[in-house]
Amino acid sequence: MTVKVPQSKARSRRDGSAIPLDEADKRLMNLLQSSFPLDPEPFAPIAAAAGLELEDALARTRRLLEGRIIREITPIFDTRALGYDSMLVAAKVDAEHPQRAAAAVNAHPGVSHNYLRTHDFNLWFTIAVPPDSGLGMEGTLEALMRETDAESMRQLPTLTLFKINMNLEMEKGTEALAAAVDAAPPRELERQPYGEQEIETIRALQGPMEAVERPYDAAAAALGIATEELLERLRRMVERKLLRRVAAILFHRRAGFSANGMGVWKVPEEEISETGRRMASFRGISHCYQRPTYPDWPYSVFTMAHGRSKQECDAILDSIAEQCGIGPDDRATLYSSTEYKKIRLHYFTDDYRRWEEEHS
Repeated sequence: MTVKVPQSKARSRRDGSAIPLDEADKRLMNLLQSSFPLDPEPFAPIAAAAGLELEDALARTRRLLEGRIIREITPIFDTRALGYDSMLVAAKVDAEHPQRAAAAVNAHPGVSHNYLRTHDFNLWFTIAVPPDSGLGMEGTLEALMRETDAESMRQLPTLTLFKINMNLEMEKGTEALAAAVDAAPPRELERQPYGEQEIETIRALQGPMEAVERPYDAAAAALGIATEELLERLRRMVERKLLRRVAAILFHRRAGFSANGMGVWKVPEEEISETGRRMASFRGISHCYQRPTYPDWPYSVFTMAHGRSKQECDAILDSIAEQCGIGPDDRATLYSSTEYKKIRLHYFTDDYRRWEEEHS
């Protein structure tokens, strides 16, 4: 079986601005992000919920994919539940030539996000290493320290995951993004049991799915099983937290969300659990985590805000500060100035082993 390997796409100028979307597009995109079902014909209930004919929903989805507004429709597997060691890393690299360090970081297949941000710690990336890694996370970061000539790297693993839901609100405005909704309880991060059947299922399905009436059929055929059997496997994987959901992932800027701000907060240890839950409840927050602190990094809770402008991100984070009673000296916002890499991770591929052989 051919294993698809994700490729990083450099952001060009044409990717930086939004294109016009009508209300039906926005309604459809909200549904594709949040309600893509494990059904042999998933576009039929989505079309019905959007008030569209099936062929119109499919045609619009294809146009949004071809126009690089939707990045891909894909399964979203849980990295930690699969036993991959992952974390956020903040690095101090040469501020005059950060692209050299960024290229070295991007070469690792487990780096899914890599941004230049407005701080002394200027290169921020997320990285994962597989369960059978020979170098492990420590050895991998040591190799990247050498490759990047970084002055410092701060390991910022997730201690508590309060929210991860990259679901952009396409229909409503700033007021909705800055409002709190019901907060889900913190997710568990422990590795879950799985075997060869789950691995072969992930290998067959991971990556972009086609916008066709029966998008699961291709993976089922590759596995030599009926589509309903594939879907039943996926339902069991959802129950066991290996699979979060299937969803559309958007190109933020093309979809109109031109700004993302990482809000970081000094929260007393005894208040982190309650405050983290409250911060996670805001609609405009996609990610909310507790992470470790250091003498030169005192912020314990991280929130990612996405908005149509810097002002909208600021409004979301200011609303959090007000409702959680956090003053200006106990918070900071880091904006991304360059996106060096953004991909969906692929699992159980040979490129991790090849990277380690080259860098050990």
